[in-house]
This record gives sequence, structure tokens and C-alpha cells, in this order.
Amino acid sequence: MPRYGYSDFYEYGTARHVEGGIKLQSKSGKDKSWWANRWIAVLESFDIGGRLQRGRTYARKGQVTNLDIEIGSVTAGVQGSRPKPYDVTITVTQLSTEQWDAVAAELSTQAIFGAKLLAGDMPYDVEDVFVGLGLSLFPDNSADLKTKCSCPDMSNPCKHIAAVYYLIGDEFDRDPFLIFKLRGITREDLVSKMGPVASAEPVEEVEVELAPEPLTASIDSFWNGTPVPASFEARTPAIHAALPKQLGSFPLWRGRRPFLEVMAETYQRASRDGVAVVYGDSDHAPRS
Repeated sequence: MPRYGYSDFYEYGTARHVEGGIKLQSKSGKDKSWWANRWIAVLESFDIGGRLQRGRTYARKGQVTNLDIEIGSVTAGVQGSRPKPYDVTITVTQLSTEQWDAVAAELSTQAIFGAKLLAGDMPYDVEDVFVGLGLSLFPDNSADLKTKCSCPDMSNPCKHIAAVYYLIGDEFDRDPFLIFKLRGITREDLVSKMGPVASAEPVEEVEVELAPEPLTASIDSFWNGTPVPASFEARTPAIHAALPKQLGSFPLWRGRRPFLEVMAETYQRASRDGVAVVYGDSDHAPRS
């Protein structure tokens, strides 16, 4: 049976309207990225009754006035029926330095992890690395989340905490590496722990002087180019939209689909079309 709190049956009053509050972007409370969905699935598994649903309603209405995610903790303000917003604090159990060292060592054994992390992409199978070490990337149970709210509701979590839970999911959709931050490390520090294989330290640059290439006198050759050498091979990149992914999702994006998802498809289409232009026929262009 789901557990219900006092606030599940009694409203202290109508929540005050918030100008410029932080609103939940997803109508369902779930986002398309697997890591944001994973976070919401963890919360729903805690069996906290109607408070989670009411918190989602608060998040949709924009009742959260501020949200700050730091190493191992989240602080927020949630406007209820009283004049002053309630103060919400969520503390997440952090992994130890030794545990993160073990994770970094395991991740560094596969170059694809380092490449994706540097590109701002969360590897889909990254959780398997944690499980293999007897750890968990996402909280295992409610004991991994210590929550506190200044509202008069004796239930914990209350709907104000639940509202913040959902907005954290939104933030994860924008920046997946915030889950690392909540568990005790930044993406940059993790990549640094992974060493040269992950950080892709540049090799020493060698300057090579090239002979100037004279311009052709043929107008047709200048504008249309010359045949592609037989030894040349063009391929689409393994990771699309690498630069936008490093910057994170656009915070004011109001499109129907997540910003990075749209950008990745755009980059992928542009890469494919570029290869087709090089070869003159997309049917014969090599695939990545």
C-alpha cells in the first residue's frame, strides 16, 4: 500500500502564484534522455504516495523559485500558501574518493567512455561499470536521499520536496553529469582521474611548412573543384553535436523536443549530406 501523509488529504491553502518560477518542461514529468527517466524511476520506486504527483503539479505550475545543485546537495525555494517560500534541502549520499578512483580506473579501460564524456554525452552503459564494482550511480533507495523542508507538513518528503525532485530530473536532461556532481565529483575531475586515455592530451605539435598552392586559372575548376583522390575516405563522426553537448542544453529552450536531441539529429544529417557531396552519391558513401 502507498504511504500517505497529512498533506495528501488537506491543503493548507492555495499556493501563491509565482512570477518567473522554474517550470517543469516535460508534461509527464518524464524526459526523453535515459538518465532523466532513470532519476524519475528511482523516485517513483520509493512509494511515497500522492505527494509525488502533487509535487509534479507544483513543478508544472512553476512554484519553485530557485534551484541550486552543488556537490552532494540541492537547495531550493518552493512557494506555498504562505508569504515566504519554503526552504528545501536535499542531501545525496556521496561516493568516496577511493570508490571514484575505482570507477575512473574502470572507465579508462575503454576509450569510448572517455570520448563520450569529453563530448558531453552520457554513455548508456555507464551504470554497468558502477554495478560491476558493487556501486550505484543513482541512489539505491530513499536512505541515499536526506531531505528537509521548512513547511509545517510532518511528512517527509512533502510535496515541496517532490517538486524539487522533478525539477532535478529536468536539470539532468539538460546536463547529465549533474548526477556525478550529486554523487561527489564533477565531470572534469572524473575525466582527470581517468588519465591521458580519457582526457586525450594533445601530442606535441610540429610545424610543417607547405608550399603555396597556386590558384587555378580555370573558372570551372575553381568553383567546381577537382575529382576526389581514390585514397581519400570521408566518414560521419562517431559522436554528433560534440561541441553543443559540451555546452549543455539551452536553458530557455521551449521546443517540443530536447535541444541536444534536435542538434544531434541536425549534425548527423549535415554530416551525412556532407559525405554524400564528397562522393556525389549517398548510396555509395561509406557509413560510420
